[in-house]
Amino acid sequence: MPLYPRLVEQRVADAMSDTRVVLIVGPRQSGKTTLAKKMANEGMEYYTLDNATTLSAARRDPVGFVRGMDRAILDEIQRAPELLLAIKESVDTDERPGRFLLTGSANLMTLPRVADSLAGRMEVVQLLPLAQSEIRTAGGSFLVDAFRNEAKAGQPIVGDDLVAAVLAGGYPEALGRKTLNRRQDWYGDYIQAIVQRDVRDVAQIEQIAQMDRVPGRGVA
Repeated sequence: MPLYPRLVEQRVADAMSDTRVVLIVGPRQSGKTTLAKKMANEGMEYYTLDNATTLSAARRDPVGFVRGMDRAILDEIQRAPELLLAIKESVDTDERPGRFLLTGSANLMTLPRVADSLAGRMEVVQLLPLAQSEIRTAGGSFLVDAFRNEAKAGQPIVGDDLVAAVLAGGYPEALGRKTLNRRQDWYGDYIQAIVQRDVRDVAQIEQIAQMDRVPGRGVA
């Protein structure tokens, strides 16, 4: 699968240079882990909370898990939000910028127990699925050019190519599939995974089977 350039990469780098904690937040499979690993500086440890052993250790003893970390990436932090209080304690003791780079598939700042835990210590960078300028590796300068009255027509996508681009979407995994049917299969599996995993993790929903009855589910 090709490594697409991400327009927010420079913003993440800038945030790491002057902010203690940076959170890359966005939908699952939008490329957060790939970007975080690419942004990691030498000597920055990487932990994923998708790993059952790592997740168990983080939930069992959040303070002990974070203690001793110098600079680290914590991937899928929404799976153990109790770590945020331990991170707060750590960065209050050692205030160097770029201590922690977090990724999350849910907006952690909406969770009541962590809404204030890292206020003033963390910058949130939103990563969405691929834009057409990233897919086509063309610079995303349209707004800048427009405000300068220098908007360029470029090579717009029209007709059948436009329809194909819209249906393909912007998720790297889906774009790696060669046919529309295969991409639709991926999106179907993706929606099911969100219902079965992320909604339950974040919202603490117990009767997850009832989500299939939510109006509008399954509508393209």
